[in-house]
Amino acid sequence: MPRPLPPTELYAAERAVVLASCLLSCLGSSLLLCTHALWPELRTRPRQLLLYLSLADLLSALSYFYGVLQDFDRTSWDCVLQGALSTFSNTSSFFWTMAIALYLYLTIVRGSSTGAGLLCCFHAVSWGVPLCITVAAVALKKIGYDASNVSVGWCWVNLDAEDRVLWMLLTGKVWEILAYVTLPVLYILIKKHINRAHAALSEYRPILSRTPLQPRTSIADKKLILIPVIFIILRIWSTVRFILTLCNSPVVQNSVLVVLHGIGNTFQGGANCIMFVLCTRVVRARLLSSLCCCRYDDSGWPSPRSSSNRQCPDPAESENVPDPERTKPLLSST
Repeated sequence: MPRPLPPTELYAAERAVVLASCLLSCLGSSLLLCTHALWPELRTRPRQLLLYLSLADLLSALSYFYGVLQDFDRTSWDCVLQGALSTFSNTSSFFWTMAIALYLYLTIVRGSSTGAGLLCCFHAVSWGVPLCITVAAVALKKIGYDASNVSVGWCWVNLDAEDRVLWMLLTGKVWEILAYVTLPVLYILIKKHINRAHAALSEYRPILSRTPLQPRTSIADKKLILIPVIFIILRIWSTVRFILTLCNSPVVQNSVLVVLHGIGNTFQGGANCIMFVLCTRVVRARLLSSLCCCRYDDSGWPSPRSSSNRQCPDPAESENVPDPERTKPLLSST
């Protein structure tokens, strides 16, 4: 392998942007955890999986925040600790993201029954595999200072490791690339199945065409498209810099790429919060009703109160994305 590039200098403005992204991700992940704790009736299996993803994203954002704040210039004990935590949580986030997609595919498309066994399997893989990889990397002294050419101030795979490319793949990149392929395929299959199911319902039950199902279907379809798209948009910059580092290209130190990499790696928790809290009607309505006593319109946004004794509508009646466990019979092909 050619001689590594000189360290990438991290400017104050770049650090500020990435630190802000870390904070927003922490807030977003914390909000997701709070909604799960406050409202037991919203604890469906998909949101239970989202809870574990949020835990991984929260730990990832916190470890990245410390790394960017320190802006390490050598391998130290806290560099190794931060690198180990971020490696574990970041890899775990990839696995939980794919686990959610796989769960939705199995329940909606295959119609498979998903019990405790599948959840235990998800836990074993999504926590166990990253833990084994991280423990091995630390034990073999592969975690350390990486000159910010494949990071943004934080520590990852030690620059001095002769087999650093192999460990970069094992500690993140191979799972990241696997997610690029797996997520679009699974969500496209889910979307196609839902479209076929709605087409069949429209054919055999013409009365549905006179009911306002189209807006909800449209919103659900957009979410299914946006989930893999947002993931790829956030993560692709890390992969780009990784490839540029392998090519020994000085473009890897471009400020725009550095900032995009920093935001992409740290903002996953914030993006999930936007998708599954702020853009999910039932959760948004409950969140707003807990912040201020008011009435909400059909879209889940506050509307003027007509009287003091008016109550907020039941969020269960205004959810815009059907839960697979509740709607599996509806989505089954006839």
